[in-house]
Amino acid sequence: MDNFSIDINCDLGEGLGNDAALIPLISSCNIACGGHAGNIETMSEVSRLAEQYNVRVGAHPSYPDRKNFGRVSMNIPESELIKSIRKQMDDFMAILKKDKIKLHHIKPHGALYNDIAKNTDLAKTFLKAIADFKEEVLVYVPYKSVIEEKAFKDGFKIRHEAFADRNYNSDLSLVSRKIDNAVIQEPRKVLNHLVGMVKDQTLTTLDGHKIQIQADTYCVHGDTPSALKILKYLTQELPKQNIRIEK
Repeated sequence: MDNFSIDINCDLGEGLGNDAALIPLISSCNIACGGHAGNIETMSEVSRLAEQYNVRVGAHPSYPDRKNFGRVSMNIPESELIKSIRKQMDDFMAILKKDKIKLHHIKPHGALYNDIAKNTDLAKTFLKAIADFKEEVLVYVPYKSVIEEKAFKDGFKIRHEAFADRNYNSDLSLVSRKIDNAVIQEPRKVLNHLVGMVKDQTLTTLDGHKIQIQADTYCVHGDTPSALKILKYLTQELPKQNIRIEK
């Protein structure tokens, strides 16, 4: 029987107070950089926790929209978006440099993540904003997305991401959070969803279609109400499926 090794990532530093509980159960984290949530204090605290538990540290920049938690698309000038993303990255990197912590990856947040998955111009803008990190830092991107294609073409190092706690549409986009069952809350259902993606490279969409997907890293959102219960369950059950969370 085949053995599998996967990365489980989680969005942290978003002010929910559960970071310390979640970090021991994951292998990489995406830390809010002040765009949609977070501040200097939370960035420092969570990155130190990650270092303590041997969890890879990632930046989680977003649209500059704390009011809507970065989950609403913004129509802002390219120069303004680049300035905001670079400011978020500069603030985060200053903390990592001070604490001598290595940046492993960059994962855009929320609406920005979804928008650059399908909008060519916006994908180019995002990559321009993070161009300084091209040589050494991974970018977490969705499979068969615009940002995947552009990042690969421009020489960025990428890692495909899928979502363990989210349902998908047939075009591989995430089901809108405005729709019931967009978020998978029940740990057993998350496990089944994840195992299918890992072992068979397929998932069943919300409307019942089976589609192909490839991923190297799988996200459980830190703000999913049952995130801690899900991660504890995965830690217990994944080894029974010959799936190991890599550290």
